[in-house]
Amino acid sequence: MAAQALALLREVARLEAPLEELRALHSVLQAVPLNELREQAAELRLGPLFSLLNENHREKTTLCVSILERLLQAMEPVHVARNLRVDLQRGLTHPDDSVKILTLSQVGRIVENSDAVTEILNNAELLKQIVYCIGGENLSVAKAAIKSLSRISLTQAGLEALFESNLLDDLKSVMKTNDVVRYRVYELIVEISSVSPESLNYCTTSGLVTQLLRELTGEDVLVRATCIEMVTSLAYTHHGRQYLAQEGVIDQISNIIVGADSDPFSSFYLPGKKFFGNLAVMDSPQQTCERYPVFMEKVFEMIESQDPTMIGVAVDTVGILGSNVEGKQVLQKTGTRFERLLVRLGHQAKNASMELKIRCLDAISSLLYLPPEQQTDDLLRMTEYWFSSLSRDPLELFRGISSQPFPELHCAALKVFTAIANQPWAQKLMFNSPGFVEYVVDRSVEHDKASKDAKYELVKALANSKTIAEIFGNPNYLRLRTYLSEGPYYVKPISTTAVEGAE
Repeated sequence: MAAQALALLREVARLEAPLEELRALHSVLQAVPLNELREQAAELRLGPLFSLLNENHREKTTLCVSILERLLQAMEPVHVARNLRVDLQRGLTHPDDSVKILTLSQVGRIVENSDAVTEILNNAELLKQIVYCIGGENLSVAKAAIKSLSRISLTQAGLEALFESNLLDDLKSVMKTNDVVRYRVYELIVEISSVSPESLNYCTTSGLVTQLLRELTGEDVLVRATCIEMVTSLAYTHHGRQYLAQEGVIDQISNIIVGADSDPFSSFYLPGKKFFGNLAVMDSPQQTCERYPVFMEKVFEMIESQDPTMIGVAVDTVGILGSNVEGKQVLQKTGTRFERLLVRLGHQAKNASMELKIRCLDAISSLLYLPPEQQTDDLLRMTEYWFSSLSRDPLELFRGISSQPFPELHCAALKVFTAIANQPWAQKLMFNSPGFVEYVVDRSVEHDKASKDAKYELVKALANSKTIAEIFGNPNYLRLRTYLSEGPYYVKPISTTAVEGAE
């Protein structure tokens, strides 16, 4: 089969308008295993196929792209980088986006290979074309270019190629295309900056990080809001947070949130609330909330809003903040305000739109989960009280939600049960709730893979708890262990009875 493909490839090279041969080659290649093609890789001559891409013929271009995609997969990245560099350069300036995407996918393979990436770093023209792909209209092309440049910058040589050569001028030139492209370049800079303090230093020296931060004080509200989202990405790393604090950026975002009430476009600043939630959980929830009291104030205001967008961000933020013990304690200290928030959370989990229900259930899971090593008497009393505050009968509330015929909702409700499954108070509630243990071990309830996986996680959390045998009793404990050993997708065999005399 591979030999037939090679013969057809040679035929394509000889003909001037080989449309029929291209169709035949395309058809044959689909049936050739990749390992067979790899054995013949040395004999593959792809020049004629790349030449055909220059003809203004839609079907030929489509066929060539598909054929090249298959054949290039069979070649080592080093071979592609060394022998097809001119074709790659042409591919990046081709008017058809599918050709650019094909070329960038090969660039992606090359930059992932430590031996081949040097070939790219030594090819200034190719690097320049990758940079200019960020400015194209096609988002897929731009994303692929950003990914490749981000990967290149993981090495010292890559950082030098990008920031200590004419490429930096090309990057700044591309930024002038429009607002959208400017923020694509910022996305690249934030990705690179997040890797290490050294990478951040290269980016700040280039002036591009400073330029991004200046946009926080710009007139355009949409640009300002997008800037906050970008800065949030940088705050995910310790060195990024340190830099933002030194530059006064965190105080700046806090002031934007304070002033948002008087701004008719205040909803655009919603990323700022999430920014503080992430900041709190990554550093110290206590210190963050004490230093920026406006953050918690805004979260409590937003949960009471009638706007689902506002509620959603508040819910996500509370889930982030309450994901560790210190954050839970910060929330507990707010007293009745947090109790009201829990009631609101339970109400929204039952009555909101599907998407918001799922976000509420995820936040509840995050708030209620306690790792075994952190289960002190005080913290267990706290999570038990929080659970009881969600509704009049929270266990039945979540069972009701889990019985709805929507897999995502079903999984999110099971996740709540899983979050509390290793806590003795929750195990007692489950055991004393009629039919709950049967519901847990009943495999007929779940029909899709995600639901089966979610149920299995619940069973695992229960079965692995040190208190479960005592609370559920040995027979039920053994049922859980059996379920666990059979795995998530076990199907009970249907026994058939042979009848004497039957055909």
